[in-house]
Amino acid sequence: MNKLLMTAIFTSLLSLSPLSQAQQTPPPNTATQSQPDTDTKSDSSVAASQAVITSININTASAEQLTLLSGIGSAKAQAIISYREKNGPFKSIDDLTQVSGIGGATVEKNRHLLTK
Repeated sequence: MNKLLMTAIFTSLLSLSPLSQAQQTPPPNTATQSQPDTDTKSDSSVAASQAVITSININTASAEQLTLLSGIGSAKAQAIISYREKNGPFKSIDDLTQVSGIGGATVEKNRHLLTK
């Protein structure tokens, strides 16, 4: 399972746990003190880190997007981009196996996320 998807599921499950809700909700009749927001992340970067990836287009994805796939690191992501720059757009998802270092098992692990 995709590591980003697993993180999103885990985060969702944590937010549903009774312990998590108890920590977030102040007890009745208790005054709460406002604390300054010290988080330096922008709203957009937080949203991006919590986004669930539903599909990645192998013909338009950036190297960063491709690394979200299981078994694809920065070197393989760059190899995908180099291949499509040299050979044109992929005609099928299975054409990814033409990229050096990417086999059928990697394609199958990610097939549910891939579009062309």
